[in-house]
Amino acid sequence: MNSEQTLVLLKPDTILRGITGEIITRFEKVGMKIVGMKMIQASKEVLEKHYFKDEAWLKEKGELFKKKLGLPEETDPIPVGQKIADSLILDMQVSPIIAMVLQGHNAVKTVKRLAGPTNIDEAAPGTIRGDFSHDTFGLANKSGRPNITIIHATDDPEVAQNEIDFWFSPDEIHLYTKPEESVHYRKIE
Repeated sequence: MNSEQTLVLLKPDTILRGITGEIITRFEKVGMKIVGMKMIQASKEVLEKHYFKDEAWLKEKGELFKKKLGLPEETDPIPVGQKIADSLILDMQVSPIIAMVLQGHNAVKTVKRLAGPTNIDEAAPGTIRGDFSHDTFGLANKSGRPNITIIHATDDPEVAQNEIDFWFSPDEIHLYTKPEESVHYRKIE
């Protein structure tokens, strides 16, 4: 079996709205295996490390957000990007979160496909974000908070591994075989 792991963080809205089970079920139904899971109240320091953004990211997101909000062209995008990162950190402290390590074939892309785009306006029904969020950048900005994206998931296997190493110690990852793996990963010879 060609298997990879990825990190998923179920954000405060997921916990507070009682939709964790529905979201976890979606990952399991598609064949992902939970190999690590814990509920934590993430500190500001931990979240600052998780959401550390370099200048290129701050500039890119700042430019994007400037356009979405109709900010003047001369607005420096880096402080705008930093505001996005800072608001993510604050919002992730509203309640505990659930951190999970999912394993399976093509796990990173599978989780991203199930999650849907970060921009809720582009998230189709049937995706986690399309089904559980109706937020917009405009409403989030007026409310002084980040866009409610329900979960965190990466789109790069290398980043996923770094995030797993950050959130989980090796003894918190459990390798085991589920009976249905013989169905999901069967070979016809």
